[in-house]
Amino acid sequence: MHRLPSFILALALAVPFACAQQPRGVEQAIGNLADQPATHVSFTYDRSQLQSAQQSYLYDGDPHHAASLHSITVDTFHFPQPAFYTPETMAYIVNTYHAAGWQHLVEAHTTPAQNASPVGSVTDLWLHFSGAEIDDVTVLVRGQREMNLIQISCMLRPLDLLHLSGHFGIPRVDPNAVMVPAPNGR
Repeated sequence: MHRLPSFILALALAVPFACAQQPRGVEQAIGNLADQPATHVSFTYDRSQLQSAQQSYLYDGDPHHAASLHSITVDTFHFPQPAFYTPETMAYIVNTYHAAGWQHLVEAHTTPAQNASPVGSVTDLWLHFSGAEIDDVTVLVRGQREMNLIQISCMLRPLDLLHLSGHFGIPRVDPNAVMVPAPNGR
């Protein structure tokens, strides 16, 4: 999770304003996902901030990719002790996204025990499509003492996500990461 802050800042600097369309009930469920209270920080970058960053030195790629982003919202939760992520609440979140038509990708080799009590970080990625283009992305990264939720509203082709990697301070896509569709399409 050490690379996440530069990823968040970089994506945030790349985006125009409009909140990602999260399914109803997910925000409250995410706030209750861990077994303990957390310090919570949230921020959204608006259109003018993101357009300014797009024109700066932070992005040297195709302007179409950056201009296709509409907003980014980041929520960071810090826990005083290692967190236990309630499986029933996580199942509710997964089912709610699925019912709203989102595609769910998970790390290939994560066990249920690692999902509930991660030693490293566990990443869930949800994509919502409008035709062949992605119109919303949600990334949930859970660690022992920190959880990050990144919501991106956009209009991108799937390949555009790869083109944004390595720009705006966004780390390049990890070639060793293996994300797969969640079991049963969830």
